[in-house]
Amino acid sequence: MSETASSPRFHWFLPPRGDAMAPGPFAREHESIPESGLVDFLTEVALAAEQGGFDGALTPVGINCPDPWVLCSAIAARTEHLSFIVALRPSLQSATLVAQQADTFRRLHDGRVILNVVTGGDPAEQAGYGVHVPHDERYDITEEALQAIRPLLAGERVDLEGRHLHLVGARLVEPGSSRVPLFFGGASPKAVEVAAAQADTYLLWGEPLADIAERIETVRTAAAAAGRELDYGLRLHVISRDSAEEAWQVAADIQSGFDAESVAAVQRHKASMDSVGQARMGALHGTEIPEDVADLVVGPNLWAGIGLMREGVGTALVGSHEEVADRLAEYADLGISEFILSSYPHREEALRVGHEVISRVRERVDAAAPA
Repeated sequence: MSETASSPRFHWFLPPRGDAMAPGPFAREHESIPESGLVDFLTEVALAAEQGGFDGALTPVGINCPDPWVLCSAIAARTEHLSFIVALRPSLQSATLVAQQADTFRRLHDGRVILNVVTGGDPAEQAGYGVHVPHDERYDITEEALQAIRPLLAGERVDLEGRHLHLVGARLVEPGSSRVPLFFGGASPKAVEVAAAQADTYLLWGEPLADIAERIETVRTAAAAAGRELDYGLRLHVISRDSAEEAWQVAADIQSGFDAESVAAVQRHKASMDSVGQARMGALHGTEIPEDVADLVVGPNLWAGIGLMREGVGTALVGSHEEVADRLAEYADLGISEFILSSYPHREEALRVGHEVISRVRERVDAAAPA
């Protein structure tokens, strides 16, 4: 491992529409919300993540999801130390209001907030929110918003006149002092440009090691040109068991539950998106269900089958606890310092992955670091 390796941070995923044993259509996921309600259930997932040793938890933003600010604040009030990676889309609301929301959250919940900046990769969904701008222009809006949000959270007054944003005398009243990190993802050249200038941590979806190394180098070069250094994070599913055979059987069982009609519907939807990252995921898994789970292995222990039935990250590390830890440590060696993991079902797997994988990765990374 590299001499700059340091112990990574681990985060889990809060499924905002309920949970399931495998990825699938909205209706299947919705079945597993208990009678106690969504907030109670997601609190159980968050508490399992805390018990498993995770540092934080991510919940997404989207037209089919509950509002992440309201949801995360409700769950944060029931947890102790877990940070919440709250997804937001700058094209949908005032930059000043976003800063107010983030500041309120950090003051209510002891600074346990991270902003996950999402530009949006689905034109149809954006239209449902009333946003009708092309891909690169969404990133222009995002950049201007971050030019305001960052200094506002630092307690500064902001006057900004941009193409999309005009602020006069924007400020927060008695803002909190804890830092609010900015996570940012996007695979297009425009996304890299904005991330290099504004992000604290650049997020990637799980791809083979060589591809991740190449992308990190691209972003690192762009950030250096902007006089900045970024951290790097990886969003990835995991299927980790006591033995590799058991883990791959779980993956095979998941794949056996896919049906051609549902896969075709998911792939048609993803083909209509203008997300470069989504296109990269699609290139790994194709559009049809293979006969053998091994046909979608795209790297050591890296399986692309999840993407057949799910948008967003579509890859999973599959193997024994030792193998999964080895692979995560290899990503850490490339410069990944933040891992956002998930598995089905999320409540039970938070404990398994937390207890069996996290400590192993940290041991590997710490052992490789200089004394």
